[in-house]
Amino acid sequence: MQISSSPQGRVLRPRQVRRANRAVILEMLRRHERLSRVDIARHTGLSEGTISRIIAELMRRRLVAEAGSEGSTGGRPATRLQLEPSRVAVGVDLQRWEMRFSVGTMKGRILEKHSVPTPGTPETTLAEIVQHVRAYRRQFGEDHVEGLGVSARGIVNSDTGVVELGNDPDWVRVPVKEYLQSALQIPVHVENNVRLAALAEYSYGEPEIHRCRCLLFVMVDDGVGIGIVLDGKVYHGPRMAAGEFGQMVIAASDGPERYDRHGCLEKLVGNPAVCERYNAMANIKSVTAKAETTGRVREICRWAAEGDRAARETLHETCRYLGIGIANVVWGLDADAVIIDGTLNEAWPLAAPWIAQQFPAGSEILNFRDLTLRPSALRGEAAMIGTATLPFLRLFSTGERASLVPRAATTAA
Repeated sequence: MQISSSPQGRVLRPRQVRRANRAVILEMLRRHERLSRVDIARHTGLSEGTISRIIAELMRRRLVAEAGSEGSTGGRPATRLQLEPSRVAVGVDLQRWEMRFSVGTMKGRILEKHSVPTPGTPETTLAEIVQHVRAYRRQFGEDHVEGLGVSARGIVNSDTGVVELGNDPDWVRVPVKEYLQSALQIPVHVENNVRLAALAEYSYGEPEIHRCRCLLFVMVDDGVGIGIVLDGKVYHGPRMAAGEFGQMVIAASDGPERYDRHGCLEKLVGNPAVCERYNAMANIKSVTAKAETTGRVREICRWAAEGDRAARETLHETCRYLGIGIANVVWGLDADAVIIDGTLNEAWPLAAPWIAQQFPAGSEILNFRDLTLRPSALRGEAAMIGTATLPFLRLFSTGERASLVPRAATTAA
């Protein structure tokens, strides 16, 4: 049965039907390693004739490739299909101290990656990104690179490609997409790093997570952010600021009688806070440099696993605050899965029970019944995978490739 109407009941035109069917087939091939045309027909309900026409078109566009034949049981062996493995995209994950470059396939496989220090200003950062992307395009072939994905911290407008408010004072209203697209002449996509990590976990993580109605992806590093995936779509909010639960105040502070951030989740469980807490418990007078907090938390996790008292107390208190924060969000959004990504995962056997202690016990509490709590299956690479596959997102959701022409100008087509 061919798709002929939208979920809202609106009748689709033939061209829209073809686009929707293309998206369905591409999504099937993303979720399965290799499929025959018969397999696709069985999974989607589309006719074999429709599938054959769409596959021929996708092969002409070098988005789908043949991958050998299935074992024959007497008849003609069926040809297996896969997403074109040579079709790649470049990603750059902008962090405060470093830029992480990667090249990924449509299946979410990272082929190559490297990191360089982040330059001092947005202008020099963007100029250096251009040089690295040009090098990757020469290496992989310009015709094989679908586009560039960029992830950034803070409030990012994914429609305009502007970093509205980054985690550095210089990163305010920076037109990342406009600059890079003009310099590179390839489609450029910009998104918040936590939202991309959440989408990568949903799309390329454990298969059962893909069945979640409400997925919370909790990233804990220098700060805390939560990516929200509702019914398969990332929730941005009306001002592109959804997920900033790190600013949620969960503890009293000694600040003046006005709103301050001393008791917010980010200040209680971020890597700098963990280092400060450990130093206080271990009676260490030195201060951990900001650029070294991740490595220091990794050591604290290892010491906690080995039984160090100060490290265990540090981790326990950190997880208590984190559990309170997560519980508050679960109460509000009725999530069915919580995925945690961060250095704390290195002591997961200790951390998980301490976090879960803050969740109500008993099956009578509907919000927490059968709630899944687990570490990221992508092992710290969720943001990188999400960034490197961002240029393919439109293709999988609409069956259309991204263009340098603004979307409004192509609507009539």
